[in-house]
Amino acid sequence: MIRVRAVVSGLVQGVGFRYSAQEQAARLGVAGWVRNLPDDTVECEVEGPAEAVGTMVDWLRHGPRHARVSGVCVQDVPVTGAEGFRIT
Repeated sequence: MIRVRAVVSGLVQGVGFRYSAQEQAARLGVAGWVRNLPDDTVECEVEGPAEAVGTMVDWLRHGPRHARVSGVCVQDVPVTGAEGFRIT
């Protein structure tokens, strides 16, 4: 199990990014959360098996259809034993 924090920049608010991320997380079986930040970025934490978390991070690099991702900053954070994936 691993956990990462990712901050996604670009045109990522107002395009369904958080809801699409929640759907993708459910498909992959990863836990965590996603939220909009005041600087127009989206922040999320994703926890689960390394392969599934890696797939989720790959998805964050393009996001949903109307998003225009310009960058993703990823860092490892401590595993918390989270369950489910929520929008905060």
